[in-house]
Amino acid sequence: MLGGINNQLFLQAFGGFFALLILIPLLKWTFSRGKSHVARPAKSGNSDEYGLLVPVSHPANFIEGEMERKKLIDSNIKANLVQAKDGIALLVFPEELSAAKAVLRQK
Repeated sequence: MLGGINNQLFLQAFGGFFALLILIPLLKWTFSRGKSHVARPAKSGNSDEYGLLVPVSHPANFIEGEMERKKLIDSNIKANLVQAKDGIALLVFPEELSAAKAVLRQK
């Protein structure tokens, strides 16, 4: 009792405001968008939507694609085989594109 008056209602209200001051930032952080630490699932795009990589060939199936990729790796050319929206694509970096085409032409 402060000053002989029952201040229980005042202290309960003050405690409620204090709880809200803690909950508001916590809930804002919890439900905010775009700052997730969980990785989003990968989505496929067209063969020209893979950043710096450019398509060097479009094999008919994954077996042919792996054989072509192995040829490029044996020639020290980095290559990726992807399933894109427009089919299977073998991707390389642009500076290695002409060398990759030459290696693949050598059958």
